[in-house]
Amino acid sequence: MSIRKGRSVTISDVAEAAGVSRAAVSKVIRDAYGVSPGMRARVQSAIEQLGYRPSVAARALRGSSYRLGLEVPHVNARFMTQIMTGAKQAVSGTPYQVILAPADGPEYSTLESLADGLVDGIIAVSPLVDPAWLEDLAGRIPVVMLGRHDTPSGYDTVIGDDRTGTRAIMRHLFDLGHRRIAHLTEPEPVTAPGTGTPHAIRLQVYRECMAEAGLGDLVQVARRHDDSEPARQAAAELVARHDRPTAIVAGHDDIALDALAAVAAAGLRDRVAVVGYDNTDLAEHPLIDLTSVDQQGVEMGAEAATMLLERLQGRIEPRHYVATTHLHVRGSSVRPTSDRAETGGRDQLE
Repeated sequence: MSIRKGRSVTISDVAEAAGVSRAAVSKVIRDAYGVSPGMRARVQSAIEQLGYRPSVAARALRGSSYRLGLEVPHVNARFMTQIMTGAKQAVSGTPYQVILAPADGPEYSTLESLADGLVDGIIAVSPLVDPAWLEDLAGRIPVVMLGRHDTPSGYDTVIGDDRTGTRAIMRHLFDLGHRRIAHLTEPEPVTAPGTGTPHAIRLQVYRECMAEAGLGDLVQVARRHDDSEPARQAAAELVARHDRPTAIVAGHDDIALDALAAVAAAGLRDRVAVVGYDNTDLAEHPLIDLTSVDQQGVEMGAEAATMLLERLQGRIEPRHYVATTHLHVRGSSVRPTSDRAETGGRDQLE
């Protein structure tokens, strides 16, 4: 077969040249159990002829690295600590170790580097990477996508129940009497409809809940200006408005901490509720006392690593795991004060 000039050779090209399935090529590359000598020879011949990722083929020939890569876009995000802890727990007692790979620049480059023989499997926290590209990557190396609501055929997914978690927040705030509820979240690309990111789902459900409660005209969505910058400025702008919210729903705990700082600086700590998401370690600190949704980050990390180990043992069918959520109510859930409360006329959520 001929490969169009300028296009990278894919696992599909190798499969076509060898006359086998993509799954068979993946097994050969990973040196998995159940590959006949004849099939292995055909696949390795096709890899050599097409020049398909020679470093990956070499890794398969020399054996396992016994490393699993955890790619994260923000190494300082507190939720990532939970994921890393869970992944390390899952591989305890096995020959494998987990290595952290911060996405320094484009996530594609980091994932490609990991796939080039550095690790035997990848846990990817890359919400905006193209799904078709991920499918191709998963044909070369086992991949678990953490935190994206999609239904792939070649890789596994681990997500939290973002719909239930967000609804729990909104019901809690409605029950306290809040109507002016704002959502403080990530920049537009991370929340775009149809992307399947957790933040896109949380924003969607926030809008749904406000509309169901007859409060669609009170929707306020604010964003931090860049995903590498704190959200404190955006929160300060929110609480400085003449129609400032009486409650702020933050996209995650790191954003919530910035919101708390802005609320405190404005002298409104007892007048504006702040709710986070992820229930990270600082949420329960008595000086912070942040209401937050626990989406079982340690459990998610452990499940992702376990899925990779299953893949390395020969499983090819995709698995999709959804972690349960629980709202931990703490002191940041203040009631709206009498001069700001507007509780009449709202409908109840189902």
